[in-house]
Amino acid sequence: MRDATDFLRAAGFGGARLAPLAADASYRRYARLHGGPRPALLMDAPPPEDVRPFLAVARHIAGIGLSAPEIVAADEAQGFLLLEDFGDATHAALLDAGADPMPLYLEAAEAMAALHAAPPPGFLPAWDGAAMARATAATFLDWWWPAATGTDASDATRAEFDAVLRTMLAPFAEAGCFVHRDFFPANLMRLESRHGPRRTGLIDFQDAARGSPAYDLVSLVEDARRDVAPEVRAAAIVRYLDVRGDMDREAFAAAMAACAAQRHLRVAALWVRLARRDAKPRYLVHGPRCWRLLDRALAHPAARPLRDFLDTHVPRALRRNPIAVTEPA
Repeated sequence: MRDATDFLRAAGFGGARLAPLAADASYRRYARLHGGPRPALLMDAPPPEDVRPFLAVARHIAGIGLSAPEIVAADEAQGFLLLEDFGDATHAALLDAGADPMPLYLEAAEAMAALHAAPPPGFLPAWDGAAMARATAATFLDWWWPAATGTDASDATRAEFDAVLRTMLAPFAEAGCFVHRDFFPANLMRLESRHGPRRTGLIDFQDAARGSPAYDLVSLVEDARRDVAPEVRAAAIVRYLDVRGDMDREAFAAAMAACAAQRHLRVAALWVRLARRDAKPRYLVHGPRCWRLLDRALAHPAARPLRDFLDTHVPRALRRNPIAVTEPA
C-alpha cells in the first residue's frame, strides 16, 4: 500500500496500526486499522481507480435505508478513504465456513429487491446493450479470442459480435433500475446487529449503473466463483420476485437468460485477461464453471443471437480456458 500517514493523521488515526487485507482482482488495497478511535478500514485506490463513484454510490445506498460503509474520511485526489469496518463476515466467508446457504441467499435477495425498488440516482452510467456489448468485447474479443485462436478478431467479427449482443440485450437492458453489477457473496456482509434488508451490508459497489434488475440476480444465483445449489437458486429468485411483487415472471426469466449469457461469457474471458495482463492466473480455476453456466443460459430462446454467433465462430472444443494460458510455463 502507499504511504497514507498524513491522511490518517488528519483523520485522527495517526496512532493506528495497519493490518493489510487480502487483495482482490482490482487495483484497490485495504487495511484494517487497529488502535484508532473507532473500527475502520483504509481503502487505497491509486490510479486508474477513482474513489468518487464509490463515495456517491455509498451515499445513495445509505440514503435509501440500506447498509453501505459509512465514510469516515476521504481524500479524493489521493485516492484514500477511511470506511466503517463491517468486520469479516462476508457471505462468502460464512459459506466457506459451512454456513447454511439458504438464509444468506434469501437475505441477499431481500436486500437486492429493496435496492432495485428505490429510484436510481441520476449520476449512474447506463448498463445497457451498448455498454454490455463493449464490456464483453473488451474481455472476450480482446483477450480470450487471441489466446484461444492465435489470431486477433477481425473488424467484421467485432461488428457482428457487437450487433449480436445489442440484439440479444435490447429487450431487457433498458429497465433503468440501480444495478450493483457485482452482487455476489464476496461483496455482501452479514451484519448481525441489523434487521431486514439492512442486515446485508453492501460493498464494492463503485461500478454501479442503471440497467436490468435481472443482471444482479444472475450475479447472485449464478455466481462465477462458487456453485449454487439448484434449490437455493430457485428460492432466492422466488424471494426476490415475491418482494418486488410487480414483475412479469416469464419476461424476467428471459431477461435473466440474456443477462446470464452476456455475463458468463464476459467473465469467462475476464479470467484470461487477469492471467495474461495482470499475472493473476489463480482466477482461471473459475473458467470451467463460467462456461458451464454460459451453456445453460444459451439454451433459453432469449439468448439465441449469441448462441448462433458462438455456434458459427467458436466450436465447442474451444469453449474453455485457452490451453496457452492454462499450461504451465
